[in-house]
Amino acid sequence: MPKDHGIGASPKRREDLRFLTGTGNYTDDINLYGQLYVHFLRSDVAHGRLNKVDTTDAAAMPGVVRIFTGDDFAGVGGLPCGWQVTDKHGQPMQEPGHPVLAQGKVRHVGDPIAAIVADTYEQARDAAEAIVLDIEELPAVIDMKAAVQDGAPKVHDDLTSNLCYDWGFVEENKAATDEAFKNAAHVTTLELVNNRLVANPMEPRVAVGDYNRSTDKSTLYTTSQNPHVIRLLMGAFVLGIPEHKLRVVAPDVGGGFGTKIFHYAEEAFCTFAARQLKRPVKWTSTRSEAFMSDAHGRDHVTKIELALDKDNNFTAIRTETYANMGAYLSTFAPSVPTWLHGTLMAGNYRTPLIYVNVKAVFTNTVPVDAYRGAGRPEATYQLERVIDKAARELGVDPIKLRRQNFITQFPYATPVAVEYDTGDYVATMDKLEQIADLSGFEARRKASEAKGKLRGLGINCYIEACGIAPSNLVGQLGARAGLYESATVRVNATGSISVMTGSHSHGQGHETAFPQVIAEMLGIDESMIEIVHGDTAKGPMGMGTYGSRSLAVGGSAMVRATEKIINKAKKIAAHLMEASDADIEVKDGKFHVAGTDKSVAWGDVTLAAYVPHNYPLEDIEPGLEETAFYDPSNFTYPSGAYCCEVEVDPDTGRVTIERFSAADDFGNIINPMIVSGQVHGGIGQGIGQALLEGAVYDDNGQLLTGSYMDYAMPRASDVPFYTVDHSCVTPCTHNPLGVKGCGEAGAIGSPPAVVNAVIDALHSAGKTNVTHIDMPLSPNRVWAAMNA
Repeated sequence: MPKDHGIGASPKRREDLRFLTGTGNYTDDINLYGQLYVHFLRSDVAHGRLNKVDTTDAAAMPGVVRIFTGDDFAGVGGLPCGWQVTDKHGQPMQEPGHPVLAQGKVRHVGDPIAAIVADTYEQARDAAEAIVLDIEELPAVIDMKAAVQDGAPKVHDDLTSNLCYDWGFVEENKAATDEAFKNAAHVTTLELVNNRLVANPMEPRVAVGDYNRSTDKSTLYTTSQNPHVIRLLMGAFVLGIPEHKLRVVAPDVGGGFGTKIFHYAEEAFCTFAARQLKRPVKWTSTRSEAFMSDAHGRDHVTKIELALDKDNNFTAIRTETYANMGAYLSTFAPSVPTWLHGTLMAGNYRTPLIYVNVKAVFTNTVPVDAYRGAGRPEATYQLERVIDKAARELGVDPIKLRRQNFITQFPYATPVAVEYDTGDYVATMDKLEQIADLSGFEARRKASEAKGKLRGLGINCYIEACGIAPSNLVGQLGARAGLYESATVRVNATGSISVMTGSHSHGQGHETAFPQVIAEMLGIDESMIEIVHGDTAKGPMGMGTYGSRSLAVGGSAMVRATEKIINKAKKIAAHLMEASDADIEVKDGKFHVAGTDKSVAWGDVTLAAYVPHNYPLEDIEPGLEETAFYDPSNFTYPSGAYCCEVEVDPDTGRVTIERFSAADDFGNIINPMIVSGQVHGGIGQGIGQALLEGAVYDDNGQLLTGSYMDYAMPRASDVPFYTVDHSCVTPCTHNPLGVKGCGEAGAIGSPPAVVNAVIDALHSAGKTNVTHIDMPLSPNRVWAAMNA
């Protein structure tokens, strides 16, 4: 029977009660006494020289308290980049300044020029219309390949070119890889696009800055996935506020998907303005602002080549990618197309030689950074599409080709510098074939044909590296912060527990899953445990939530802190029962003396910790509170196999997803329901990328898809009921829970499965000339490909 509590159970998410009843506390719910409101005047041109910003008339309008421009930030640091990449020649990347408000030039539509602070938002917005701008419009550069050509307009005048870096990995493999292609029996080549995406979390970004004159302390309330990192970046590098004088609070956050990892100008501005004006300052993004100020995702153009020998074994992979950075370097942008992408190009396959080249390029567009999966979806899409194309060229079954080349021995050191500790790709493929009912596909295809539709089947495998680590390694690779996590476990006198963690929850279910881990260790009820997160004043330094790291890194820190609690509690219990602490066991919420019927309840031990009548203070100090920091020794490597079935309407090109199956290996599972929900959400976003979503700019740098009228988000009717399975378990070997990440898997594995299915559908109708269609596979694109 299924468990009803502890690890492996699926209790209802405790946080959902407040979310579903409207009693959550989001940043926009926070309103402070004397609060002012800010509206940002943003550039409506993609590239221009700021000759004049005249605020005279605007400053005299009703309710306006002050108008800030770039001149007010002349002595203030710009927004920092958190990762430095060194190019293939050993040179550091070009790293331009990123001012809080535009100084001298505007570099993308949406670049903030002035900030109007007023008594009401409406007054601030009205005043913005009275500001007189003199902008000398300059030629914009949008296309990445054009941006690195001689004579291209420079996004940053102080840089030598628009090329941020030219990265090669592994550079030592290049000559051997090139030689392998010369000697290959077959080479498959594919050029493709990972389309630019806008994250669109349900809750837009919000920032509220507050300042206490009596203590000289600032507080920022913000929609962030990692408040400690925001405190570090903003305090140390932008505003120069000591950490003990700066508090960052991220309360309930309605979705992030990566776009709320980063430090943004609006956060720095509200904190700065509150100190200047000695009053709280609040900004809430509109959805239109979000489209042109939130960091975008993906936006890669790639040529990938796969070499095979006469027996169809993979011998080499070679890729060349142009990665869009946008106008500025966002917090972790340089790492996404390099260390989070290049290191995953081996996929699930034993390919002896791999060489990855990435050219990161500045353009006059919104900055691009991590979006659900961050580099791993881009790598998987390239690899799984070229394998499918190779199978068709060779006339072999795409599943058989994959199985033939699977890695089967672990640990496995890839040629792109990571070591998979464990996995079983054969088992996940076996499970997929079972749950997807592949044997019944031909009957379903005939049924679709009877309706005048084309049915296609797409298969995909993926592996990802998540729980980014260890700090010393990523530091050598350019990370400017550690990637550990922390936890403080505070046991109260009556036995209830508060756990302070640096892992921030914005939809993952931390408040439910984390207590399951600790309750299992102690044998107590989960209701006795609360999770405290999102406030830099309430817990130790932590690095936040992204990269599917919460359980693998944050949960492991909790385990280590709880182990310290247990060790101390055993000593107290031993004194209470006049036994040796080496003989004490913890079970069912009690401390037992092994081999006897002696026991003492958890609550009695915790009370004794704070009312120490029965043990000598010189041996054990009072209290029961422990802190642990956990820095993992390796990534975790979840993997899986996905299957998608589509129907294509040959008259319109419209694609519908008919079936979708996912077999994943996430290691040990803490809460199966939450894991399934994460996979469902990720697949939905992957389907959105494959069929619907795409941020498009015109040649002048105007965002043509700047609202939901033009940017197609997936709706319930666009996705099917999913069949998901995570019964294939190869536990992670290097964290105490044996867990791997699950939050990004669906978004990584689903896009190539969808595209492979559409290509299969067209081939079933004899359209064998169609070898690829770039995402999103809109009806227009599919129809055009069929009728070319």
